[in-house]
Amino acid sequence: MALWRIRATVDDRPGYLSVLTASLALRGVNILTVQVHTTEVGAVDDFLVDAPEQLTEADLRAAVERGRGRDCWVARSEARGLADQPTRVLGLATRLARDPEAAGEALRALLGADTVTWRPAPAGQLGGVGAHTMLLADPSGGWYELRRGEPTFTPAEYARAQALVELAAAVARRDADRATLVLPDSAEVLVRPATEDDLPGVVRLHEICSDRSRQRRYLGGSALPSPVRLRRLLEPARGLTLVAMPGSGGEAEAVVAMANLVGEGDEAEVALLVRDDWQRRGLGSALLRRLLGHADRAGYAAVLLHVAAANTPMLRTVRRLGRPTSVQRDGEVLAVTVPLDATALRADVPRPAGVTVPTRRSY
Repeated sequence: MALWRIRATVDDRPGYLSVLTASLALRGVNILTVQVHTTEVGAVDDFLVDAPEQLTEADLRAAVERGRGRDCWVARSEARGLADQPTRVLGLATRLARDPEAAGEALRALLGADTVTWRPAPAGQLGGVGAHTMLLADPSGGWYELRRGEPTFTPAEYARAQALVELAAAVARRDADRATLVLPDSAEVLVRPATEDDLPGVVRLHEICSDRSRQRRYLGGSALPSPVRLRRLLEPARGLTLVAMPGSGGEAEAVVAMANLVGEGDEAEVALLVRDDWQRRGLGSALLRRLLGHADRAGYAAVLLHVAAANTPMLRTVRRLGRPTSVQRDGEVLAVTVPLDATALRADVPRPAGVTVPTRRSY
């Protein structure tokens, strides 16, 4: 017996697939796996079969045509083809989770493409699929061009490939926000994106912080935020939350700082909470710079900070950024805007008369 891959299009009507499988069965062909790709011209059936040694490619093609199949493609397969498609995709996803730079190789393995080429282009480039060419938009910017002679691409393959590219981009963004920082006093701090598993450590951070530190962070009082509110902050719908832990890592209870970036429209609001014994050591400045870098990559026009006018350390941290800023006062609260692109407000350009101070959001 020999392993073969067979792909053919049949009319998407009741009973037509059974006619094709019966034609193969009459010649002793055992179907091991089958995938169905729905297209505008019919159902594209992709088989992995075990056929008698004496059957040739021409014999299998003839059997498909007698079973009402058309646009037939037949090729010898290897034992690795016995792994079903979901298993193969999960394996490739695991590989990308470890190495997002391997996206091109993963696409080639997923689709058996003849060539995979990455080309620079603005983010948001529209993709598409043709018979022998596939364009996949890379969320990080640019796009992948895949080419394959036979068999032709299907919309289902395009959807799988695009999902794989988006996974690689998401992992790359996560890795870009993870680093071990060395503070001016030589202390090492691991900074990484937060997850809901960090909730116990973040709750403990709030318990240890002084009333003054919590009041400066939330502006509305020093009471402990509820676990529900903190859970929302750890994984915002739009934005990023970073947590910092001493050394090269540790248990969630070791969280010594939390930095939040929450997006709304073309702006993102930033807030920091640093444990009292870790303040004045450069950690707040390092976290703020990393959030600004993330906001820049995400395409926000500006970052907004609401700071108590009496919070001199935080205002000093903002000045250390070395970026132009615009400051507006609303009672005892300052709204500090840090532009991230040329269209955002510059510090040396006054706001037109009547422009209101940005509303302080409660998060």
